[in-house]
Formats: sequence, C-alpha cells, structure tokens
Amino acid sequence: MTVLVAAQQTETPDTLPSRQARLAYRGGQVGSTAGVAPGFVQGNLAILPAAYASAFHRFCQLNPKPCPIIGMSDVGSPYIPALGADLDIRTDVPRYRVWRDGEVVDEPTDVTRYWRDDLVTFVLGCSFSFEEALLDEGMPIRHIEENVRVPMYRTNIACGEAGPFAGPMVVSMRPFKPADAIRAVQITSRYPAVHGAPVHLGHPHLIGIKDIAKPDYGDPVPVADDEIPVFWACGVTPQSVINAAKLPFAITHSPGLMLVTDLKNRNMAVI
Repeated sequence: MTVLVAAQQTETPDTLPSRQARLAYRGGQVGSTAGVAPGFVQGNLAILPAAYASAFHRFCQLNPKPCPIIGMSDVGSPYIPALGADLDIRTDVPRYRVWRDGEVVDEPTDVTRYWRDDLVTFVLGCSFSFEEALLDEGMPIRHIEENVRVPMYRTNIACGEAGPFAGPMVVSMRPFKPADAIRAVQITSRYPAVHGAPVHLGHPHLIGIKDIAKPDYGDPVPVADDEIPVFWACGVTPQSVINAAKLPFAITHSPGLMLVTDLKNRNMAVI
C-alpha cells in the first residue's frame, strides 16, 4: 500500500528537485552543479547593464552555439518566472563572479549587495543538459566520474562581433573512445538549445589549446590513450568576452556552478 501511495504522488513546485537545489544554494551551499537535480535544465549567467543588453543580445544571436539564450529578465528584475516561479537571480547560484573593467573583483555566494536597477540577466543553455542524454545512453562522463568541474578552454575560434563584444569561443571537453565520440555527436545534435553538436574532435592544438592538462576554467581530467578529446561550445564564452571588452561592470556565474531552473531537459530536444 505504501508503494502505491508513493507512486501516485506528483511533483509540486515545493518538491521539485530544482527548487530544492536553489534553496540549498540560497542558503549558502557551494559546489559543482554537475549531476544536480537530474532532468532539469541548468543555465549560464551573464548579467549586464541595460546599456549593453542590446549588443549582447545581438552577440548571442550571432553565436548561438556558445550562447543559446533560454531566458532573459526585464530591466532591473532579479526574477525570470518562465525559468522558475521562486527563482531569484541574486541568491540562487552557488557562486558568482563580479566583474569591473573586465576583471573579476569578487566571487560571492550572493550578489544582492551588487544588484542595480539597470541590470539585465541573460540565461544561456548549458551542456549539463545534454550530458543527461549521454548518461542515459550509457556514455561515460569523465568529470562526473572524477567528481570535478568540467574542463573548459579558450580557443582560437573567433566569435561573431557585436558592439563591444568580441573574442574567442570557450569550449568544454569530454574524452571518449572514437566510436563513443561518434555516438556523442549524434546524441548532442538533438540539443541545439544547449550547445548542440561538438565544434571539434581531437587535436586540441588546432583550436589553440596548448596543454589539455591545463584548462582555463574548471578542472583537468585524464584522457586515456584510446580516447580522443571532444569539444563543445561553452556558455562560459561570455566571461572571456567580458574580459576582452573590459566592461565597467558585469556579473556571471562561477564556471561549473550553474543556475538550476525548472525547465525539463527532455523539452530541449528537437527530435
């Protein structure tokens, strides 16, 4: 009887794993969000003064693989109801980065004291969504196995320019055996809203990565002799661009520590 009752229970807004994760981060919990709230979409953050919002929106349109927009706030609002009824951009990310003149000046767990009435929040799709599809197919995800952040690298792949926003694409890397790499291409191609298919396979030096053991963001993971590194466009790209543009002020997430939304990963697939 107990089993039958449990099976009949449905998720309510208060019991959603995504909301529980946000409440934990709102309470000060810090850690990688890889594998957190399975089934729910996570997002990268780029929070900019309204004066730069139009140009950044155009930048995202020109660069949909690294910067797929899944949510955007009204000017000055820390809420995006479409991503979560109780979601608060100021408090619900494990760790943020505060930027001044293109440099990180603080990495707090709450940005309420930095909030301004002219800020616009962009939430960009995250590769953690397609990782769930890979795991469902039995594909190994090395950084999850190692319990570290996914390795991310600045490349020599130039992004399309819009206003002050220009610079290199950032990519995330997952090692696979060649046959699995082919399958990974097929699987992730179904998820264009969360970076889609890889942008490069093998030979890191061809995209400007000098040492795969030294990522620019995240943590290194081992690549076995019978594996090749597979690179996907990454939503940390705006952080590289903010640095290059020397924006007077911006807020982002800390790489690998994402915003957990109430959107479902299954709804990100196109086929």
